[in-house]
Amino acid sequence: MEMKSKKLLILYATQTGNALDAAERIAREAERRACLALIRSTDEYDASSLPEEDTVVFVVSTTGQGDTPDSMKVFWRFLLQRNLGSHWLEGVHYAVFGLGDSGYQKYNFVAKKLDKRLSDLGATAVVERGFGDDQHPSGYEAALDPWMSSLWRRLWEFKPNLFPEGPDFLVQNVELVGQPKFQVIYHNEEVSDSQLSTATDFKYLEMQIGRARLMSVGKVSHEKSKPDAFLKMTKNITLTKASHEKDVRHFEFEFVSKGIQYEVGDVLEVLPSQNPVAVDSFIQRCNLDPESFITVHPREKENHHLDNNVNALEAPIKLRTFVELAMDVASASPRRYFFEVMNFFATAEHEKERLQYFASPEGRDDLYQYNQKERRTVLEVLEDFPSVQMPFEWLVQLVPPLKTRAFSISSSPLAHPNQVHLTVDVVSWMTPFKRKRQGLCSTWLASLDPEQKIYIPVWFYKGLLPPPPPSLPLILVGPGTGCAPFRGFVEERAVQSLSGPIAPIIFFFGCRNEEIDFLYRDFWLSHSENGVLSEAKGGGFYAAFSRDQPQKVYVQHRMQEQSQRIWNLLCEGGAVYVAGSSTKMPSDVMLAFEEIISKESGAPKESAARWLRSLEKAGKYHVEAWS
Repeated sequence: MEMKSKKLLILYATQTGNALDAAERIAREAERRACLALIRSTDEYDASSLPEEDTVVFVVSTTGQGDTPDSMKVFWRFLLQRNLGSHWLEGVHYAVFGLGDSGYQKYNFVAKKLDKRLSDLGATAVVERGFGDDQHPSGYEAALDPWMSSLWRRLWEFKPNLFPEGPDFLVQNVELVGQPKFQVIYHNEEVSDSQLSTATDFKYLEMQIGRARLMSVGKVSHEKSKPDAFLKMTKNITLTKASHEKDVRHFEFEFVSKGIQYEVGDVLEVLPSQNPVAVDSFIQRCNLDPESFITVHPREKENHHLDNNVNALEAPIKLRTFVELAMDVASASPRRYFFEVMNFFATAEHEKERLQYFASPEGRDDLYQYNQKERRTVLEVLEDFPSVQMPFEWLVQLVPPLKTRAFSISSSPLAHPNQVHLTVDVVSWMTPFKRKRQGLCSTWLASLDPEQKIYIPVWFYKGLLPPPPPSLPLILVGPGTGCAPFRGFVEERAVQSLSGPIAPIIFFFGCRNEEIDFLYRDFWLSHSENGVLSEAKGGGFYAAFSRDQPQKVYVQHRMQEQSQRIWNLLCEGGAVYVAGSSTKMPSDVMLAFEEIISKESGAPKESAARWLRSLEKAGKYHVEAWS
């Protein structure tokens, strides 16, 4: 027990990697104070051991509409057990830092409910919970820095034995840059690839992707390393007018490998291809040999957030292939720690000074402007600091991992066997300094020609919109590309109507202009005239074109106009599905439902809000939103 009390346990739950990044930062700052720290992911920690811990720091992100990250679901279910009494965590000290986005309705909801549950189980909070906000000009670090200052101060008061060198001891950052956490082993170039030589093209690619992603240091534990399937694009259709500032595409794909059974409401994750010119430029800038064969291993077994398979992975991979499939060199921005380590390897004095400033608390805001706001890529940052020659092992650790991108599937497998359809907004924007940026995956998909034989690696996941049975009345709200999953819902219901009775669907769609970005116009109008959205079949299709008149009209206004129909469907046991932008839309739509329920039932707004919450708990109010 004495040993445990001298070690700070940091448990993190991440969906995109930010919570891991923050947890590692807290661990580094603890080490600077001679405090031993151990990092674990919540899915690699036995929750029943919590009462044996002395001091635990939790770093948790909130995903979707107040959901726990995938890696925290089992841990959270354990904590919710009723047989854990109010003294279960007595004597355990804890702190919670949450990462969220105040643009969402349930901002940092996971951190809030975790803090309350730990307290209810008898644990003692060392410091008030902290909330990092993606919307802040300096990102989550704006809240993390002052929160950590309070944490160290309070921990010294509560647990002085965590700091054997005293409260004022502080190692300089540069002294902590020792060995990287991962080791790159170079193999003889005569390494045989014979096991792959007879494989089909996509089998070869599957093995290469599996190797690279198993070795990738950024691999989060809920990912599957090998793709579920490979797709080939068969259609690439522009849905918006060419003059429009937005470019939205309809993509159709066929399975070229084994087919996967999916359902409407499911999510497809795509591993994008990086620009080969950028990959070559990165390799050249870092003086690497693209033809060398490598394996990547954790240097110590203490790195528990790595997948255990990585230790057993012996098959080497070409360095260029690893960079191409596992390291995001020309799209993602590096983390703050990247600049701290660059400072150690800079040889030009003026570059060293600038990097030291960026890594300091005083330079935090300027670094955020230079790096995140401008979406500087790893390659661009390295080119801005030419004297820095960072060893490849550090680059493997610090370059952001190449991540899959998730899209709502916009087809029904009943209507399109062996096919998958996507509705994709091709992302591009101008930075504050007028630099054009493009989304890696959407731009790559838009550039593909269906005549090309490009194999696209994909993974299938359950989304937040469960497939409804044909007997369930539906109220769908999907402005913009939020209509994507509901195209699949409507297609499925149309096929089901051929073999039996179906419940009605009403759908509220929204866009800016009827003539410019009315996505799938003919599809919706056809189904509203004589299909499952027709009023004759109890359905309805209502579109809001926000910019076609002086007064802006949104989906919630069209909902108010159909308040009685909505109320009737809700009274018949109908379910609500909402999809689209995560900014204001989901909360505006929920407010509209509250007003409709209050108006039609005669109940006060508070009762209507409670009624909606009970609808959520009953699994009849679903939201899938994205930023």
